[in-house]
Amino acid sequence: MSYTLGEAAKAVGKSKTTLHRAIKSGKISALKAADGSYSIDPSELHRVFPPVPSETSSERSSRNDTEQQSNTLEALRIQMEIQEKERERERALLQETIADLREDRDRWRHQATALLEDHRPKGFFRKLFGR
Repeated sequence: MSYTLGEAAKAVGKSKTTLHRAIKSGKISALKAADGSYSIDPSELHRVFPPVPSETSSERSSRNDTEQQSNTLEALRIQMEIQEKERERERALLQETIADLREDRDRWRHQATALLEDHRPKGFFRKLFGR
């Protein structure tokens, strides 16, 4: 069994360009087919480039599941932070509104109390002489 250039690149974890340069420089021997593709013997390839351990499909799927879960958790964490900031902003607005309403209430109460009090002078002579 021989590798194509793409398969060889995956087997050693290098780019196709790197392997093509190694073939052109003579570091690796390869047979070139009529269609321009290369056939690389595995022993010749691994003589120069050590093989990359291949992961099984179950390892790959578990890694993908773990990455997907961490991405989902990160997205949820960001969403929760945004919601918390929105709640804090709303809470601040409500507290500001409450403070304004209390201030208005106190002003109206003071005005009503002032209107109810009788500030006119008492007695006939006080009214007459304004004392």
